[in-house]
Amino acid sequence: MKVLKASRIERCIGCQICSMTCARQVHGLLSWQTAGIRIKSSGGISTGFEARYCMACQDPICVKACPTGALRPRVGGGVKLSKKDCIRCNACAQVCPVEAITFTETGFPVVCIHCGLCAKYCPHKCLEMVEPEIAHAYDQPEVTA
Repeated sequence: MKVLKASRIERCIGCQICSMTCARQVHGLLSWQTAGIRIKSSGGISTGFEARYCMACQDPICVKACPTGALRPRVGGGVKLSKKDCIRCNACAQVCPVEAITFTETGFPVVCIHCGLCAKYCPHKCLEMVEPEIAHAYDQPEVTA
C-alpha cells in the first residue's frame, strides 16, 4: 500500500484544497482543523508552507499510547482507527511527534488514512502517493563524506 508524501511542498500556495477535500470527502466534515492533512504557514506567505499529516511511522508511538487498541498499525505504515473502541482520551494526539492527530467536535480523532484524495486534488501537485520504503527514505538524514 502506498503512503502520502509532501515531496514537493515548496510548490504549495496554501490554498487548502487538500485539507477541504479530505475533510469533506473522507471524514464527512467541512473544517480545515478536522482534516487528515492540514497546511500551515512556515512564517508567512513568502516563507512557504508545511503539511501536517500522518508520516506513516513503521512503529507508531500513537498506537502504543492508545489504552484501548482503537489505533492499530496499518500495513505499509501509519494507523487505522476503530471508532467503536476509541474512548476519546487524547493520548494518541499528545504523543504524536508531528501533531498529525486532531479531534473533531464530537471528540473522535482524525488522522490521515493515506487514501490519496488530497494528492489527486492538489492543483500544484505538491503531494504524491509513494511506496513506503521511498517515503521513509525522504525522512533519512543526508550523509556527507
